[in-house]
Amino acid sequence: MTAFPRTPAVAPSTRYAVYAGALCMGLTAALAGCAEEVDPDAGTNGVAKLSAKKIESKARQAVEAADAVRLSGNIVSHGETYELDMRLKEDGGSGKVTTEASTFEFLRVDDDLYLKADANFWKSQEDRESEADAAAAGKLDGKYVKVPAGDPAYKQLSGFTEMDLLLDGLLVLHGGLSKGERTEVSGVRTIRVAGGKGSGGTLDVSLEGTPYPLRFQRAGDAGVLRLADWNEDFELEAPGKEDIVDYGKKMTTAE
Repeated sequence: MTAFPRTPAVAPSTRYAVYAGALCMGLTAALAGCAEEVDPDAGTNGVAKLSAKKIESKARQAVEAADAVRLSGNIVSHGETYELDMRLKEDGGSGKVTTEASTFEFLRVDDDLYLKADANFWKSQEDRESEADAAAAGKLDGKYVKVPAGDPAYKQLSGFTEMDLLLDGLLVLHGGLSKGERTEVSGVRTIRVAGGKGSGGTLDVSLEGTPYPLRFQRAGDAGVLRLADWNEDFELEAPGKEDIVDYGKKMTTAE
């Protein structure tokens, strides 16, 4: 019978040495990998390295220099919630505001302000309810009404379409500022700035490109707003004559 060569025996001490060497090499490589620090600011605009006050200042500067924005979300005021979806720029704006009672749309082209609302809104403008009032409100339902510049309601209603006025009034943090966590809004990396440790509102500022504010939570749970489409222009055009009706009297607005 042919004898096959036997596999050389490996002493236990040799096997242990081989295993220990492999283990050490793997552990060393793993530790080396862990030691490689990943820069969280790589590929960002670097504002996360700034103080909370400077981040908020950079965001305000970006807002002031912007030509257009889309503002959506909700505002809680005097116990009522307003759902907003507005597109704004320097010479006008358009969009929709919804309350529990009614829905109305705004369109401002330069100084000309138009309001389109449902019948419920127009009924609320009447001094008394009657069949005539209901019929008038029905005719205005879904039509644009041009709000006279001298009407007491003009200033209040046009505020929804004035970009600078609306943003200055809404994007306000109360209390001392502090830098919060890194967040993400619609897939964009952001850094959070909080007022009053969060009770005074929070502002999520973009870490990509221009440091625009992308999300704002108002103090006291008074609403959450999203800001998008910064500097994206859009067309504003006055409605056709066939879509405009005359309200016929001055409007009133709720306090």
